[in-house]
Amino acid sequence: MADEIVQPHIASLDYDGRQFNVSCRIAFDGIEYVGRLWFADEGWDDGGLPDRGAIPGRTREEVIVVARRLTQQDLMLRYRRALAEKRRFTGLRRATDEILGKIRYLNQVAISMRAGLLDTEGAAAEIDLTERQLHEIVERLKTHAGVEG
Repeated sequence: MADEIVQPHIASLDYDGRQFNVSCRIAFDGIEYVGRLWFADEGWDDGGLPDRGAIPGRTREEVIVVARRLTQQDLMLRYRRALAEKRRFTGLRRATDEILGKIRYLNQVAISMRAGLLDTEGAAAEIDLTERQLHEIVERLKTHAGVEG
């Protein structure tokens, strides 16, 4: 039932003598699908650098189509913006985003259950599972706090 986050490859970017894989992390926010570009240096093993600009769409596919229409110039400008707004504590941010996603999902399940769209027993099990996942994420927060990169 959970609407998973996907991150398909969009393009490659040559910038300042470096090659970047550009992907688009897409999640459903309860109203629409929202994509954010991520720039990962091909020579590094990290998750990359996110662009805070959003690419909205009615479907995942629509977000991907819009993202793939971006020109090399568009990608370069978005990469520069991402560099200028670079977060220092990306692990903590990723965990925070994961928590927010789980909370949104928890709310969707509860709303659907109250509206009669989901059976009470199945929804209660899904709520319990999501709550356990939230606790696990919170337990991991201490490993990310104060750690740059």
